Amino acid sequence: MKQFIFIIVLISFIDMFAQLPIMSPFAKELGATPALIGLAVGMYSFTNMFGNILAGYWIDKHGSKKVLLAGFFLTGLIILLYTVVFTPWQLIAVRFLHGLFSGFLVPAAFTVIANRGKEGKQGKSMAVSGVAVGISAIIGPAFGGIIASKYGVNWVFISIAIVMLVIFILSAFVIPDTTKQITRKIEPPVKTLVALLKNPMLSISFSGAFSLMFAQGVLAYMLPLQVDSLQFGTQYSGILLSTFGITAIIIFALPTNRLFDRYQHQNTMMAGMSVIGIALIFLSMSTTLSFLFICMVIYGTGFAFLFPSISAMLVKHTDLETRGKAFGLFYAFFSLGVVIGSSLTGILAVSFATGFSIAACILFANTLWTFLYFRSKAGVTESME
Repeated sequence: MKQFIFIIVLISFIDMFAQLPIMSPFAKELGATPALIGLAVGMYSFTNMFGNILAGYWIDKHGSKKVLLAGFFLTGLIILLYTVVFTPWQLIAVRFLHGLFSGFLVPAAFTVIANRGKEGKQGKSMAVSGVAVGISAIIGPAFGGIIASKYGVNWVFISIAIVMLVIFILSAFVIPDTTKQITRKIEPPVKTLVALLKNPMLSISFSGAFSLMFAQGVLAYMLPLQVDSLQFGTQYSGILLSTFGITAIIIFALPTNRLFDRYQHQNTMMAGMSVIGIALIFLSMSTTLSFLFICMVIYGTGFAFLFPSISAMLVKHTDLETRGKAFGLFYAFFSLGVVIGSSLTGILAVSFATGFSIAACILFANTLWTFLYFRSKAGVTESME
């Protein structure tokens, strides 16, 4: 069961990562202008946010299994539509639907993981699931690029769609249905979402998700420009990104994953944000290839501490009736961070050094805010005693 859930998370993220190297060239082949290419690429993340939020509500109402099955089935069918698009606007329409329905997958998958996790072991559980995310980040782009170059871009979509539909069938038999454990009284969606946002611990988790993916969006946009400006080979952009992913996977998979339950989640969260911020500052000053690799190892270490911490914090402060919506919001903030991080640096037309510095400041500011919150909370507790 654990291995199958690992595969579910892996496939859910490969769907996103495999399209990264092929979507812009695909849109260009259809005759899209630069503006339409940007719209086509960004549309997925934009509608993915709404899919995450809708999924969260339906998970708590109908159970994570049903939403997961719907996500795999609908996403598999929508991906097949890429093979019959002939204009940029048709592509944008498919991207709209793809982002919306694939938004069901990740909140549902992580809700399944969270509901099956043992009390007090949420950090380790989320760290292990982070291995799947890291592996998909490494093999997804390579898979998309290799299949597209050898067999054509349509076979990327066909192969992913087939895998999605196979996982849909297997999930129907393997994933247990936990709907019975959920109280049927469901509050109005907007009211519940507002209540979740007002929860201080969940707000800290959401802000951590946004900060992490804001930095990720800046990194994805700026690192290739930096590598190009330093006149290194373009292949090093992918190798550097893989370095951070491999570093994170090693920390997730080794006994170091016990640290996420040994220390308070907010402490490992602040450590992770600080380490990523330091890595970004170093990146802004990097002029040699060896130092870039060192920076990405540092970045991967920070990512490995931050991701499980904010996920486990969410699990700890939710229950079966609210966890789905909480994960939906959580991954909506993920998508929002990527969209704002990459688009803001593009709109401002800043240098890679400035872009990395902006992202670092966001992380340091969030670290400071989190530290001050828990310090004031501790002060209130002491005064009451």
